[in-house]
Amino acid sequence: MPSYAPPRPTPRAGPREWAGLAVLSLPLLVLALDVSVLFLAAPQLVADLRPSGAQTLWIMDIYGFVIAGFLVTMGTLGDRLGRRRLLLTGGAVFAVASVLTAYATSAEALIAARALLGVAGATLMPSTLSLISTMFLDARQRGRAIAIWMTTMTVGVALGPLVGGVMLERFWWGSVFLLAVPVMAVLLVLGPVLLPEYRDPRPGPLDVPSIALSLATLLPVVHGLKHLASEGPGPVTAVSVAVGVLCGVLFVRRQRGLAHPLLDLSLFSNRSFSVALGLLLFGLVAINGVQYLAPQYFQLVAGMSPLRAGLWMLPVILAATAGMMLAPPLARRFGAARVMTGGALLSVAGFALVSQVDTTGGLATLVTGAAVAIAGISPLPVLTTELVVAAAPLEKTGTAAAMSETSGELGVGLGVALNGSLVAAVFGARTASEPAAGDDLASTLTVAGTMPSPTGDELTATARDAFTAGLNMVGVTGGALMLLLAVGAGWALRGTRSSADDATNSAADDARDRAADDASDSAEAGVDKAG
Repeated sequence: MPSYAPPRPTPRAGPREWAGLAVLSLPLLVLALDVSVLFLAAPQLVADLRPSGAQTLWIMDIYGFVIAGFLVTMGTLGDRLGRRRLLLTGGAVFAVASVLTAYATSAEALIAARALLGVAGATLMPSTLSLISTMFLDARQRGRAIAIWMTTMTVGVALGPLVGGVMLERFWWGSVFLLAVPVMAVLLVLGPVLLPEYRDPRPGPLDVPSIALSLATLLPVVHGLKHLASEGPGPVTAVSVAVGVLCGVLFVRRQRGLAHPLLDLSLFSNRSFSVALGLLLFGLVAINGVQYLAPQYFQLVAGMSPLRAGLWMLPVILAATAGMMLAPPLARRFGAARVMTGGALLSVAGFALVSQVDTTGGLATLVTGAAVAIAGISPLPVLTTELVVAAAPLEKTGTAAAMSETSGELGVGLGVALNGSLVAAVFGARTASEPAAGDDLASTLTVAGTMPSPTGDELTATARDAFTAGLNMVGVTGGALMLLLAVGAGWALRGTRSSADDATNSAADDARDRAADDASDSAEAGVDKAG
C-alpha cells in the first residue's frame, strides 16, 4: 500500500522568538515615547523657541510625514539588504538624531532634527513588522504577536506622559528626547543575538528614480497642505499639490513598467489589502486630533502641570491597550469586519462627548470621551495590519509592512495637521476682536500673562474658550469621520477574514488532518497485521 506523507505542520515560535519580539518592540516603544513626550513638551518648547504657528505645526508633524515618505523605500531596502541589518542601522541613527533634537537651539534646527528622526524611524518600523512575519509563521501566534507589538506603542504613549512629566518637572524640554538613547543601545546589543536575518533571495535592482518620484509625490503635497493651513488658498498651495499629484502619476506608471518595482502594485489587487490601508489612514486621522489636543487642554486650559496632565491621560491609554489586546480574540469570535464596525460606532459616541467639553468642569467629559473613542478605534490598527501582512508573500512582507506603516504614519501626520489647522481656524475666528491675541493658545496666554488685570484675565478667558470651541469642532468632525468609517468597514470587508479568523480555521483544519492521519495509520496497521 503506498505510503502517505502528511503535510508538515506550520512551525510554532518558541522562547527565542518571543524574546526576539520583546527586542522588536523596543524601537516601537521609543517611537511612541517620542510622539507622546513631544505633545507634553509642546507648551515649554513653544515658550522657549517661540516658533510661529506654521513652525509649530511642522515641529509636531514633520516627523510623521518624513516617516511616511521614506517607509516604502526603507521597507524595500530591508527586503533587499536584510531586515535585521536595516533595523540596527536605523537604531543607531535614531539615537544620534535624538541627541540633536534634545539640544536644538532654534525652531529651524528642531524641525531639521525631527526630520532626521523621521528618516531613521522609517528604517525601524517596516523592519520590525516584517521580522515578526518571518519569526511567527503560525497565524494565531502571528496575530497575538502583532497585537503585543502594537500595544507596545500604547504602553509607550502611556509611559511618555509619566516619564516625560517627571523629567519636565526637573529638566528642560529637550531632556525627554534623550530617553531614546539607552533603549536603542539595548536594541543594538541584543538584536544580533535574538533576531534572525532575512532578505529577498531574488530582490532585483533598486530603482533610484522611483525613490525620487515617491518623495516628490508626498513632500509637495505636504507643503501645499501646510501652506493652506497657515496662509489660506493661493497659487503656492495649488502648484505644490499639482506637482505632487503629477509625480504620483509618474511614479505609478513607472512601477507598472518595471520588472522589479519599488512598490509592487499587484498587492493592491487584493481587496483586503487596499481596504485595510484606507481604514487605517482615516481612523488615525480622526483619533490623533484628540490625542494631540487633550494634553494641551489639560495644561493650558485646566492649568495642570505636565506630570498631572500625564496622569490624566492614563485612562485613555488603558482603554487603548484593552482595545488592542481584545482585538484578535474578538475577531476570531465575530469576524474582523464586525469588530471594526462596532468599534467605529463606539468611537462615534466618544467623539460626541468630546464635542460637549467646556472650559470649566470639562475634564471628566474629555477623559471619558477620549477613552471611549480610542477604545473603539484600537482594534482597527491591529486587525488591518493583520490583513495587510497576511495578503503579502513572505519575500514582500517588508514592502507590505511599509505600506501599512505609511498609511498609519500619514494618518497620524494628517490627523495632527488637519485637526490642528481646524483648531487654529476656530481659534483665529473667536479671537479676531482681540488685537493682542496670538496665533494659538500658548502664545496668547504668554502675552496675557504680561498684561495687567483685568485685561489679561479677559484675554486668557477668551483664548481658552476659543481653544475649547476648536476642540469641540474636532469632536464633531471626528465623530462624522468614524461614522463613515463604520459604514465603509461593514460594506467593504464583508466576507473578509483576518489572520486571526484564519488561525481558528487553521487550528481546526490541523486537528481534522491529524485525526484523519491517525485513522489512516490505524487502518494501515490493521491491514498489515491481518496480512
